[in-house]
Amino acid sequence: MDYRDEVFLAVAENLSFSKAAEALFISQPAVTKHIKELEGKLNSALFERKGNKVYLTKAGKLAYRHLKQIQQQYHELQFELGRLNDAYQGSLRIGASSTIAQYLIPGVLAAFHQRFPEIKLDLFNGNSVDMEHKLLRNDIDLALVENDSSQANIRYHDFLDDEIVVISGADSVYGKRKTLTLPDLQHLPLVLRERGSGTLEVIQHALKKHKIELDTLNILIHLGSTEAIKNFLVNFDGIALVSEKSIAKELQLKTIVKLTVKDFSIHRKFRLSTRQGPENSLQQLFRNFVLQYPF
Repeated sequence: MDYRDEVFLAVAENLSFSKAAEALFISQPAVTKHIKELEGKLNSALFERKGNKVYLTKAGKLAYRHLKQIQQQYHELQFELGRLNDAYQGSLRIGASSTIAQYLIPGVLAAFHQRFPEIKLDLFNGNSVDMEHKLLRNDIDLALVENDSSQANIRYHDFLDDEIVVISGADSVYGKRKTLTLPDLQHLPLVLRERGSGTLEVIQHALKKHKIELDTLNILIHLGSTEAIKNFLVNFDGIALVSEKSIAKELQLKTIVKLTVKDFSIHRKFRLSTRQGPENSLQQLFRNFVLQYPF
């Protein structure tokens, strides 16, 4: 691709000349120069300013759609050429939901980088809904999510089993108990993940099977990460629901205890997701790597 095309894509995706300059490690005047040259070449204005903000014109949106496809095809070409010499090259933008990003994916990325050092990896994280939105907007190439709902424009592949468990602080009055009942779960002070979290969605669906609505629980607070929940439990007489994959260290240190709820359990699948349609070779390579990874 022409470098001016790369500059245009950076401005279009950031809707900012200054942020594009930072991302490309060039000066803002250089960005402006490249954009003007491209506009002259295409004989079309690609951006318009409204106050302090920058927007794509109709021509700019058209150019972005086509140049993004060309960029992806160029990356595919680089990858295929590298494969001829057993030197895989290219870049891959990976999104991961919070639990996966913090507790699972770092080891996978390290192993993948060791095997394919010429492939550039970028990791984005947030809750599962955020990652699916990024995937559909083509902001990332694939996403690792923990929710159990599905979108029609996304293809899903199960890659790991998980269980959501009830935990309490070791010094909590509830931490002394081994077993809870379903009514206990409804009435005890409870900490949960935020709305949009895949963990919260799975919990909500599991409770509905027992005709329990989330809003009827004694929820003290919603927190934005599992780490925040675990830290909160240190000084909180209550319980929380989190992924079993997230508490290995705390169980070993005996700062958190896992409680059993009689006749109630929550199992789910962690899933790798891509947009519907053909996958490029890099996406296929990473997907196969994850599906074969010894978690």
